[in-house]
Amino acid sequence: MAKLPQLPVYYYLDHFAEMLGFVQRMYKPVLGPDHHTFIACFEHLSRDARCLLVRMINRRGAIFNCSLFNYPEIDDVERAIFDLTAAGHARALCEADYAAFVSCLPKDVLITGAQGAGRGDLRKSWSKPKFIDYYLESIPFSIAAQHCGARNFIALDGTRPIEFLLYLYFGKTEVNLKNFALRDLGILRTNRETSFSARFTDAEEALASFHYSQVLDSLEEGSELAHRRAAIDVLSGPACTTQYAGDLRNRAAYQTGLFFEKAGESDLARQLYRAGSSPDCNERLARLLYNTGDRIEAEELLQRMIDDPASDGEHLFATDFYARKFGGRRTGLYTELLRSGRTITVDDTHRGNPEAGVAGVLRREGTQVFFAENVLWHTLFGLLFWDELFENTRMPSGFDWLPHCLKDRSFHRLFAATIDGKLASIASGTCLPLILRTVAAKWGRPNGIFSWDHVQVEALRALLEGSNPAGMASIIGSMCDDFRGMRDGFPDLMLVQGGKVSFMEVKAEGDVIRRNQLTRLRQLDSAGIMAEIGRVDYRFDPEQDYVVVDIETTGSWSNGDRITEIGAVKVRNHSVVDEWHSLINPQRSIPAKIVQLTGITNEMVREAPLFSEVADAFMEFMADGIFVAHNVSFDYGFIAYEFERIGRRFRFPKLCTCAGMRRRYPGHKSYGLGKLCETYGIELKNHHRALCDARASAHLLNLINEKRVGEALPSAAAA
Repeated sequence: MAKLPQLPVYYYLDHFAEMLGFVQRMYKPVLGPDHHTFIACFEHLSRDARCLLVRMINRRGAIFNCSLFNYPEIDDVERAIFDLTAAGHARALCEADYAAFVSCLPKDVLITGAQGAGRGDLRKSWSKPKFIDYYLESIPFSIAAQHCGARNFIALDGTRPIEFLLYLYFGKTEVNLKNFALRDLGILRTNRETSFSARFTDAEEALASFHYSQVLDSLEEGSELAHRRAAIDVLSGPACTTQYAGDLRNRAAYQTGLFFEKAGESDLARQLYRAGSSPDCNERLARLLYNTGDRIEAEELLQRMIDDPASDGEHLFATDFYARKFGGRRTGLYTELLRSGRTITVDDTHRGNPEAGVAGVLRREGTQVFFAENVLWHTLFGLLFWDELFENTRMPSGFDWLPHCLKDRSFHRLFAATIDGKLASIASGTCLPLILRTVAAKWGRPNGIFSWDHVQVEALRALLEGSNPAGMASIIGSMCDDFRGMRDGFPDLMLVQGGKVSFMEVKAEGDVIRRNQLTRLRQLDSAGIMAEIGRVDYRFDPEQDYVVVDIETTGSWSNGDRITEIGAVKVRNHSVVDEWHSLINPQRSIPAKIVQLTGITNEMVREAPLFSEVADAFMEFMADGIFVAHNVSFDYGFIAYEFERIGRRFRFPKLCTCAGMRRRYPGHKSYGLGKLCETYGIELKNHHRALCDARASAHLLNLINEKRVGEALPSAAAA
């Protein structure tokens, strides 16, 4: 492993200075008098005081035990504390710090402090949270401070200018400077741009965005007090002059409103939802009005949402809710869509990954299937608009990967001419060459839209050549208008039959359709691109391929030992339809005891292929099969680790013949492969050779599947 570089002694102070210099250059019109005052004050502090302040900013919490300050590069900690206190950045603890103070004290200090205060009604066996509650309810802060050493603590103070400067740099609150250190150590990859653009150019927008971002962060505490403070901050907060700030306020209003709606404070929840006015807020407000008996106002709101919707999702909700509550329709769109879905029988071994099961069934029917979901659309969007997003747009900082114009929904406005031209090329069916040129020219370039590892050129080609061109242009156009709003909810699978593309959202029993998924299905349908629900019916599927695998290894430790042989038998409808076998060069010596057990010698594997040389052939043999083995975790773990060594993922549903025999054929003293073969008359002439053991395990699989067929019959009859 490469040795990490050594950071200089004052690395964190250098990072803070780097951040300050960047913000001063980029955000001069945004900074106010208090920010300039802080910067001037900070620069006049002693180096020890500056170091201590940055150290505290980089640590969690706002109060600190000075006796634990152990920074060898700070010569005089006491003097640094004095300087910070004089500058207004540190202070002694006060009543407002009480909860934080007792929370950071060890349990033994809480016990001795209470005893020193003459409190004899506590129990040493109490949990730490109970001690904290006891202090806050029964012991005044002044008494606790006296007996628990509050004089050794200080609190950060006057940090709002610092928090705002960090917010300007990182675009989010609750951050510190550790990312700079990770960058310098080579652990965190950053943008290498030499020039950047400010994420905010207007002070009013920046301050409003900062305010509502802090409100959102405060809600993570989850307490009632935090939500009450948030409600005040939302209802009395600054006006939002931009869409980005408004989106933050809407999210804060929605989350706070949900809390009070659940708490039964419907009046406050209504105020918050009205303050938000986003589709989410409007939906909750409509439901709340209807449920509390304000049907006239609810109906008026729904009609406004239908006539002038803020999004496709809002229109979908409003029309559905209105039809059910005021139009006499009994079932909702979600239920109707689920019921109308196509039923697909999938082998129940695919529980946990129904999409793979459905894909296998559809491929057997002759359909070409790609796993699409959101990745395919993100890839198409990023490749098509690469120049606008990454060549003609500057990032706000080296730690940003997603252009800010996608966050504040200004992308289409900024690049209207070129975007409209590219949308026209989609509509005319001529954009594929542009996509392919971008792939060739930019392959591997890091970005915040998609991962190159997931780029499927054939899927992109099929999508562009097999879809309604005008419809495709409308979908991508919506992503240009509101990328964040369109970033998820796309169907799981893309299907190609006769060159024509359709999509399928896979739903197993108990799954529900989420709002964004229903919206995407409707959008695709409106765009002339077929999209449907695939309802999974789990049961034993005789046409499912099972690949029964056995391996031999140099030992039992998958992280250190290696595979020497793989044998695999493909079973379909209780019959063996194919076999695969290879010795493997483990690139290490085989221990004598393993040679004695398996009969595989070092000479036998010396000229055998490496695992990397047979990986493609084995993966092709697996195809859409289910991985089966006797004690499956052993074989699967070794093979998955070998794929990991060559940078590839190995993921298949698993079935264990040992566990299956225990469940369906109970009562045997041993469930080892040899004993089971002896009991059931299964041939095992060359035990501990991979193909022989795989063939024997295939017989056990058939015994298990005979029982599984019987288990499926009652549900099939009921259906």
